[in-house]
Amino acid sequence: MDLQHHVLVVPCPAQGHVTPLIKIAYNLAYHGIKVTFANSEFIEAKILAAMSDSDKKQCPLRLVSYSDGLDSHPEERNGPGLMDSLKKVMPDNIEKLIKQINHSDKEPITCVIADLSVGWTLEVASKMGLKQVAVWTAGTGCLALSLHIPELIETGVIDENGSAVGNELICLSEELPLLKSSELTWSSPGNPTAQKFVLDLCLDVKQVAKNASIVLCNTCYELDSFSCAIIPNILPIGPLPAIKNLNPSSGTFSSHDLTCLIWLDKQPSNSVIYVAFGSTTVFSQKQFNEVALGLELSGHSFLWVVRPNIVNGSFPEYPIDFLERTAGRGKIVEWAPQEEILAHTSISCFFSHCGWNSTMEGLTHGVPFLCWPYMWDQFYNKNYIRDMWKVGLSLEHDEDGMISRHEIKTKIDNLLTNHGIKTNALKLMEDAKKSVTEGGSSYENFESLIKYLKA
Repeated sequence: MDLQHHVLVVPCPAQGHVTPLIKIAYNLAYHGIKVTFANSEFIEAKILAAMSDSDKKQCPLRLVSYSDGLDSHPEERNGPGLMDSLKKVMPDNIEKLIKQINHSDKEPITCVIADLSVGWTLEVASKMGLKQVAVWTAGTGCLALSLHIPELIETGVIDENGSAVGNELICLSEELPLLKSSELTWSSPGNPTAQKFVLDLCLDVKQVAKNASIVLCNTCYELDSFSCAIIPNILPIGPLPAIKNLNPSSGTFSSHDLTCLIWLDKQPSNSVIYVAFGSTTVFSQKQFNEVALGLELSGHSFLWVVRPNIVNGSFPEYPIDFLERTAGRGKIVEWAPQEEILAHTSISCFFSHCGWNSTMEGLTHGVPFLCWPYMWDQFYNKNYIRDMWKVGLSLEHDEDGMISRHEIKTKIDNLLTNHGIKTNALKLMEDAKKSVTEGGSSYENFESLIKYLKA
């Protein structure tokens, strides 16, 4: 009997990276591939704590962990110190992990599938003579931008520190959305150290992507053929949320508050604004108040995910009597089962930070977007949503740099009365679902990945 093919999957230890890689890992397991999933010890503890007993029993993956080197400096896990430490300790720790698995397991690791953000893991795989597959967890437009950094510097569009030389819009190809100089992935006005740090990460990504035989991405040709056309070795296998039977709750770092689903069941069809800004967005207290008052002013029912650290790293204070005034039509939770919410018939639109996972989840369920990007690739994703796909609107800052309650109310009204946007969203939903079903482009791409792993 042939030995089972055995893959080690390694995400970057952050929620937005673990989510798509665990979906890929589940899909591989359902296709008969043995999968070991490696998280940092800190992240594995969070995932296990949030998993239900039934999820643990049914999980088709073996979960293992490695040290991120920050046990004595846990505060650095939320900043640049994490990537610095991973770069130093992760290659040796992953190599040791592979050797331990291969020593004790009759089916040794044959391939490493790793997040491009921790691309040094693929260098370890190369050194050990294993197959290597890269995964890009953000938008493909953002990867295309990273791959073109040297050209942007050479042509004088940006300087060597990543700052735009002029104010002209940046164009990677005629078919792709234009970018403002302030919307570059690495852009961090007023913080040159942070900007250089992210620029260097993007350059690392460029090098690893260039060397990878396959770069998996969470999209499909139907959604993003133009970006895919300018990225070598790209293999779109998404949208991952459109693939049935992939457990959406596995891999979350926090327990879901399921009372929101019971609440949604009692709401009329197409009546609730879903508000969620991901796992890293942080507001000032003043800006948080404007969000709350904008939702109240809109007059619509809303389901709002408010993390305990969403206001400058601490729990927010709501405007006076806001909770009492909106009690009949507002539901607030700390963390929620986003995919189940977006699939619910009561949801009318998605007020989002435009992270790529959220973008793909919203598209998969035909939900219009109200866009408020916070950092990194989210600005480019907003341009896709608003300008290329035409499935959403974006918010504009006032002269004080705030998004006002009146701007929020106005844009919600505009979005919910725009039938063209809803029609476009439903069309893209159909495209997304077709791509991952038998005969679809992403389905066929995943089949070719399985053949590569079994060859």
